[in-house]
Amino acid sequence: MPGHVIATYVIETSLPLDQAAETLAGEQSTGTFVRVERESDQVRARFAAQVESLEEIALTGGSALPGTVGEPAQRRRAVLRLRFPLDNFGPSIPNLQAAVAGNLFELKELAAVKLVDLDLPIDFAHRYGGPRFGIAGTRQLMGAQTGAMIGTIVKPSIGLSPAELADVVGELAAAGVDFIKDDELQGNGPSAPLAERVAAVMPVLRSHAERAGRMPMYAFNITDDIDLLERNHDLVVDAGGTCVMVCINMVGLAGLAHVRRFARVPIHGHRAMFGSISRSPQLGFSFRAWQKLARLCGADHLHTNGISNKFYESDDEVLAAIAAVRTPLADTKPTVPVLSSGQWAGLAHATYAAVGTSDLLVLAGGGIHGHPDGAAAGVESMRAAWSSAEAGGSVREALASSSALRRAVEAFGPARE
Repeated sequence: MPGHVIATYVIETSLPLDQAAETLAGEQSTGTFVRVERESDQVRARFAAQVESLEEIALTGGSALPGTVGEPAQRRRAVLRLRFPLDNFGPSIPNLQAAVAGNLFELKELAAVKLVDLDLPIDFAHRYGGPRFGIAGTRQLMGAQTGAMIGTIVKPSIGLSPAELADVVGELAAAGVDFIKDDELQGNGPSAPLAERVAAVMPVLRSHAERAGRMPMYAFNITDDIDLLERNHDLVVDAGGTCVMVCINMVGLAGLAHVRRFARVPIHGHRAMFGSISRSPQLGFSFRAWQKLARLCGADHLHTNGISNKFYESDDEVLAAIAAVRTPLADTKPTVPVLSSGQWAGLAHATYAAVGTSDLLVLAGGGIHGHPDGAAAGVESMRAAWSSAEAGGSVREALASSSALRRAVEAFGPARE
């Protein structure tokens, strides 16, 4: 099978850089700790990972990973690009991961190793297909053809009965929200099972649609054991639901691809637990690399965080994540970047100025439910701020024309320019 994958890493090592690079390449393809009889030159020429480039960069400091060998004073840092023959694993994302992100994180020769990018041949897009609906399909189903898509998360995250959930959804729908989703903590527990939530919410949404002519999209969390995913999906769609949510890291990328094969509605891809493989600068995946795999596997929407978020990512990291999701990937449909975590109306102008697009799903949980005048006013404040930003208006002008936005500022602090 022709073709290859280029995996880009940032590594640190106390060994000579070229020696560490060759160690990584060998461990992840034909080699082991010693040259064996049948690892011939012919085998290595066809199947060994090859060093495409190795560029030393400045060392930033910090402790080495546990078990690292070598003298700390000799540690160096580099960007390493390895070329893996597609013959080694074919267009299979689980087997690709074994090659580019398998045992390498455990190599004692490396004081740090992070996979920061993947260049993939078209074979992967042909096999996995990417999003079925993407931006255009999502907008059509929620009846929001222009402007930022304004959404929220059910709050409190867990604890509401299905009847109480239905009341919240009714209030949000009446306020004109585009999108509502289960929190990732709300799965299929005994206090509010998925079937009961669907049975409570869908009549409210259908009734609203009959009055208003459009129905907000509700992403029911179908995350579960692999053998239950299709059943959960069908439960939602057969009741008239227009979106399902999957916590990607809980079911795995292969699980996401499995859902994509039978999905009849957009898949809202939540990245919960992503920090466990990304937060350390020394180890794991960058979002840029990971999001390509999630999009290929069928995520129609993908969480990126938002600016001024409550988590660890800086604004620059968030904006890079949004840009990564917006970057075309082979011939797949565009995935919707999902902005979340600490979002509220006062971030609209700064966000729009930074990203320059309205093809975003902006989720405000506390920023809507915590509005001093209630959730409906929270939705109104979000809509007013984003409409102003998209029209080229200033924060001052938006505040002057929207009492809901002024009240949000009183509650949450100054709006960002």
